[in-house]
Amino acid sequence: MRHLENTRSLSFFQFLLLTAAVLALSILLFTLSQPNLFVVTGVPVCAYIAYIPVFLLVRIVPWKTVWLYGLLYGIGAYCLFTYWLATFHPMGILVISFLYGLQLMLVFPLLKAAAVFFKKTGWLVQWIVWCGYEYLKTQGFAGFHYGVTAYSHWNVPLLRQCADIGGVWLLSALIVFVSAWISGCIAAAFEAHAAHTAKSACACIAAAAKKQLAPLCVWGAVFACACVYGAAAQRDYSSYEQLHVALIQQNSDPWKGGISAYRRDLQTLMHLSDEALAHAPETQLVVWPETAFIPRITWHYRLRTDRDRFELVEKLLAYLDAQDVPFVIGNDHAEEGYLRNGEYGAVDYNSVLVFKPKENVIPPRPDIYKKMHLVPFTEYFPFEKQFPGIYELLLNGDTHMWEPGTEPVVFSLGSARFSTPICFEDTFGYIARRFVNAGANAIVNLSNDAWSKSLACQYQHLSMAVFRSVENRVPSVRATASGQTCIIDPNGAVTAMADPFKETYVTGSIPIRFIEEKTLYTRYGDIVGVVFAAAAAVSLIAGSIAQIIRRVHGR
Repeated sequence: MRHLENTRSLSFFQFLLLTAAVLALSILLFTLSQPNLFVVTGVPVCAYIAYIPVFLLVRIVPWKTVWLYGLLYGIGAYCLFTYWLATFHPMGILVISFLYGLQLMLVFPLLKAAAVFFKKTGWLVQWIVWCGYEYLKTQGFAGFHYGVTAYSHWNVPLLRQCADIGGVWLLSALIVFVSAWISGCIAAAFEAHAAHTAKSACACIAAAAKKQLAPLCVWGAVFACACVYGAAAQRDYSSYEQLHVALIQQNSDPWKGGISAYRRDLQTLMHLSDEALAHAPETQLVVWPETAFIPRITWHYRLRTDRDRFELVEKLLAYLDAQDVPFVIGNDHAEEGYLRNGEYGAVDYNSVLVFKPKENVIPPRPDIYKKMHLVPFTEYFPFEKQFPGIYELLLNGDTHMWEPGTEPVVFSLGSARFSTPICFEDTFGYIARRFVNAGANAIVNLSNDAWSKSLACQYQHLSMAVFRSVENRVPSVRATASGQTCIIDPNGAVTAMADPFKETYVTGSIPIRFIEEKTLYTRYGDIVGVVFAAAAAVSLIAGSIAQIIRRVHGR
């Protein structure tokens, strides 16, 4: 380790160039491994080497600046990876990039500590720390799943199947291990080469790899088991009872344009629905995207304080009641109640409304699900009293603040029992798991990524959605405003998908089965992630105690 930090042979400028190059490479590899600006479906093989520069960088730089490189890595990686946030609002990319900069500003010193405290197995502890961090970053108010390593393998059928055992955390661990092992070998080789300059660098690396052959063999055996399991776990669901669906994609951001845009979008949605039903008369359920219809349906029907909105609601309800199948519709639903500031008024919920013709359409009495996990800063900010300035800034930034729902609602349609996570919610494994444990045997997601104007953004979202099906072995459908509207089977395979950025629809079917045996993930949730986080804490605490003891004894 002391040799890696010894840069006296390099000038300050040379050292700066070296570390800048390593930092830039780490940012690029991280971005390329996931769906990105350059390759919209991602380059999954990059994930296996994405963290080699990171694990080596923390060894090279001194303690006094390691935090700075973590800050720069977090900001750079998420500026490049989530560049599309700038389309929504400059503050969006600013908040996310600095949030991750601050997080990694803390993580980089921990990675360095792992290398310092554990001379021979530092790379292994770095692996544990990184896997624990990936889990912890998804927790809490600002939890964010974008960038979790496993999602790079959304389109790798064999390996994604192990998610039904330990969620995405098991697959992430399998992938990150390669970066940790290689970086450990390089670090050991660097030490050996510095001590024995007669040996070539290649010979030192080969010798270091030979010493660490046992862990690699264990990883190889686990990797092979994962592939075998992936082949065996995939099933043919064509013989199961099928639910026929029509998924509508109107290709517009429904919030833009006011009442004239709402009229246009409603006309588009009805026209596309009619086309889909004519194309597939066996359809049993029609799904519109998140907040596809903006005026508050039950609110304006009941109060009628805005004539234009009431007439639009009336037109929608007349259309729905004339159909032969239920409709699932995203809506800005409101109810009278007390707001968080104590005032009485309209309490807004980002909601899903399920209408069944001749039953609950006129007057509107839809079955309702209210989004439970709202997007931090743009849909929900519970600290308006503590930080009124920030809250006011968010309100002026084209945000839509809602109250969170509390119940994991399950809707019934014949044998199908489906739940409807809204947009951001299908990026979280615990939410789909909660729905399935409540009785759902299918996931119907309503999303709106149209504001991003980015195919990479939509693929990033899709890359997470496929894992929700695999984790719980249930099918999913996604109706989105602009893409990727699709059907996903319980193996995580996308069986049908609409062209992005086009007014269109997808028709098809999903298998409906009674879930007699829940997957390990459905039963135990994110236990693998919790174990990694706990193991990282224990390892670092134990290492720091051992380091103190060594210093006391002068070793």
